[in-house]
Amino acid sequence: MTLAEPVRSKLRNAREALEEEGALLSQTKLAECYTLFRERFGPQKLQELDGPNLLETMHLHGSRDSLVYWLEFKDDEDLPGVFGSIAGGSALKFGIYRRKETGVWMTGHAAKQIELSTEDAIGIARRHRDQLVAASALLDSFSEGGSDEDYAGLQKRMEEVAPDVQDSAWGHKYLSLLHHTKLDDYHSDEFHDFHLVKTLQIPPSGRGKYIPAGRFVSMAAELGVPLSHLGTILNRANGKPRRVWRVGTRVTSNGQADVSIWELMRHAGNVAIGWEDLGDLSWVEKKRESKDELKRRMSALTYYAASPQVASRKAGEVFSFLFGMDEGDIVLAADGSRVLGIGKVSGPYSYDPHGLGAAPHRRAVEWLDAAEWSLPRSNEGLRTTFYPIRDPENRVAIEGRLLNPAPEPPSVVVPATARTRAKVRLDGVPGRLQGILDRKGQAILYGPPGTGKTYWARKAARDLAALAAFGAHYDAINETEQAEIEGNGGPALVRSCTFHPSYGYEDFLEGFRPTSGSSGQLSFERRDGMFKRLCREAAEHPDREFYLLVDEINRGDIPRIFGELITLLEMDKRGHSLNLPVSGEVFSVPANVRIIGTMNTADRSIALLDTALRRRFGFVELLPDTQILADAVTGGVPLGPWLRNLNARIREHVGRDARNLQVGHAYLMDRGQPVSDPVRLARIIAEDIIPLLEEYCYEDYEALERILGKGLIDSANQKVRSDLFLAGRVEDLLAALVAQFPDIVTTLGAVAHAEDAPEIDPDDEQDDAP
Repeated sequence: MTLAEPVRSKLRNAREALEEEGALLSQTKLAECYTLFRERFGPQKLQELDGPNLLETMHLHGSRDSLVYWLEFKDDEDLPGVFGSIAGGSALKFGIYRRKETGVWMTGHAAKQIELSTEDAIGIARRHRDQLVAASALLDSFSEGGSDEDYAGLQKRMEEVAPDVQDSAWGHKYLSLLHHTKLDDYHSDEFHDFHLVKTLQIPPSGRGKYIPAGRFVSMAAELGVPLSHLGTILNRANGKPRRVWRVGTRVTSNGQADVSIWELMRHAGNVAIGWEDLGDLSWVEKKRESKDELKRRMSALTYYAASPQVASRKAGEVFSFLFGMDEGDIVLAADGSRVLGIGKVSGPYSYDPHGLGAAPHRRAVEWLDAAEWSLPRSNEGLRTTFYPIRDPENRVAIEGRLLNPAPEPPSVVVPATARTRAKVRLDGVPGRLQGILDRKGQAILYGPPGTGKTYWARKAARDLAALAAFGAHYDAINETEQAEIEGNGGPALVRSCTFHPSYGYEDFLEGFRPTSGSSGQLSFERRDGMFKRLCREAAEHPDREFYLLVDEINRGDIPRIFGELITLLEMDKRGHSLNLPVSGEVFSVPANVRIIGTMNTADRSIALLDTALRRRFGFVELLPDTQILADAVTGGVPLGPWLRNLNARIREHVGRDARNLQVGHAYLMDRGQPVSDPVRLARIIAEDIIPLLEEYCYEDYEALERILGKGLIDSANQKVRSDLFLAGRVEDLLAALVAQFPDIVTTLGAVAHAEDAPEIDPDDEQDDAP
């Protein structure tokens, strides 16, 4: 098996991130864990036990020394919780347990439990032991590196020798801990299929926990990692299992197909379904009674009067739309066999009777791919509004699209008359800000320099203001509407200011300012501050949301700037009024005003902010994200590994609060992409990063040398080797960067790009060097 390059790259990035975090156990530690488990619970040990001792060693949940405890709950130095979880469900998943209240052993099913005598319980424990021993012996004789057919044969033999335990999650985990080079750490079929599809593999045919194992063994060998590491890497890269759904893009109105609403859905950031006659479905709950009521109402619709079975099936589709589809699931917008877009569900159900024609029921979606194509097998849900995609070949094709999404087609401005005003949930950092703003009204993005705080604050404010005013994201509205967001020709919905030491109450709320009259005589005039003007205009336009971006909010004297406003900011105080001390005017903060601040923690920790302010703001931290730099290698410097190592040295040597003094990934970005020009990278190092680190180290050149290395810093003479910044020495400067962290050239990304690294043209360098 050979993994596709996009998959290898994704797994490589996940592996490097985990290694940086120290989240992967060393080979030595893994061997110690496996040895200890075998010594305590291996086949030989279990065969030495019998009677009550066997029963309690295997199945006594109340004992931290029992097998069931080690398999489900153990997570410490002896056996860290990295060998696959079997959490969830009841104790009956082990086939037997002792009830805490009575001390009686129980078996059966949750709805029909059976009491056992101690002897009967011991009999079950013996049967479990004998089957585990037989299954382990079978694996002893099984050769490593088996094919799908070999593992299918293993599955068949497992069912014969261990019928009671082989298909259980705990039985599989027990055997995987003993045979860790032959079995993976996934103990459910769902996880097996999910991760194989995410790596663009069609799962082998047949049902059983042992059939897919060969794929994971082969994958681990190709990546050069232990099977246990592979599971952790796949979990980081792929997340938890997600379902895939197909939603039709033709609205069902009064039982008839209508026009396509795909473009409207794409630009509104949601998927939508019809059945507008049902009204708002917020009353529906994830309960049988609620589902039955939904079926009754569906059957009462005139166009289903003669088709109760169809009505029942359609009610099931609607119920799945409400509750079967979770946030994070993938959804296809499709018109017949044509897939028009792929998105990720990002919000709960919302209802808008006026948006998207006759499709008032919707879920927020982040569109990931918006180019037309067709599934390889057009056999799923073509005549159904909402349908789960299960065919492995189709799901692999979808994953392939997500790994290499097509460029988005030219933006189509959505007509204002066709937009939705339903609450759309944003994704990522804007989504986190949105949640805080809905709850508190104010948020602060904080973190080290270069982490994108201002960018995300502005993007979130623009999108939220556009969605509230025009029912579409900022990029999907027309130029006139964008101008309204920015305030060209009217009150701006998004405004900004920057706090600094001289910024005061009179700038923000109101105060007296010097002015020169017609006679030239100096006088003072009372003027409204920018926030007071914003609040007045927000009160005049209650159908809009107004956003104030305060850059460098921590650089101002916040208690002085905000004054009595600090009380009115609370959401439950919005609309309440007080008299301003300067003008005596009645003032209040409208409910449609939001504040987003940015704060550079290299200047000041949030712990130093005024307590009253911290209580009224929600906080979102942004840290350096080297994953954004992916596998970029510029001038021989692997950007992601280099920045990770640099920040590790900063945390180690800068001292107190070093976490807030790291270098952000944005320093190494150019127009949204990792910087690719070696000359530009050299300029960034010389003009941005080194001066920043000099400031952090406060003339401590020894600390600076420990961070950047002797190649760049001469601590004896307390200076930076600035001769490396001269024209013609770009290669020497970049070599000095790598020399401080020589092992970064051995990362998978660096090795993969080594042969393709562009050479630096000395003539170009002469022209562009700093």
